[in-house]
Amino acid sequence: MPDLTIRLAEPTDAEAIRTIYNVEVLDETSTFDLVPRSLADQEAWLADRSGAFSAIVAVDTSADGADGGTVVGFAALSPYKPRAAYSTTVEDSVYVDRARGGEGIGKLLLTSLIDVATASGFHAVMARIEASGTASRALHARCGFELVGIEREVGRKFNRWLSVAVMQLML
Repeated sequence: MPDLTIRLAEPTDAEAIRTIYNVEVLDETSTFDLVPRSLADQEAWLADRSGAFSAIVAVDTSADGADGGTVVGFAALSPYKPRAAYSTTVEDSVYVDRARGGEGIGKLLLTSLIDVATASGFHAVMARIEASGTASRALHARCGFELVGIEREVGRKFNRWLSVAVMQLML
């Protein structure tokens, strides 16, 4: 495994995060977003991430130069639902640069995110994963998440219906 550091995302990470995310928007079903994010969109997304809902990044420091390394993945916690009774439940997001898949970066990000959720006093973490996303489902299962349901054909992307696997981790 390369030299990886997990840290809070900074405004200067917006372009790297946007690059990783937009591959998923344009080419994959891991997000149901259909329109790529602009840099301004990504900066706004990052600005909204603070406190318990902070975004984190995985930085490859093996070729550590003046820039401090290369962002190779990111993760964040988001509110699960807007109603007050859901306030102790969060939803996770984890994205890794496709060129870096299989290196353990996703697991490092997700375990770090679980630590953030635990330290923030949350009770449950939900993951909503496109149902055919076997790698993401396996990652979440390795980190203790259990499948609690399938939402059938709730999204449409690339001219096909997509289902969502809902996984949950009780903290």
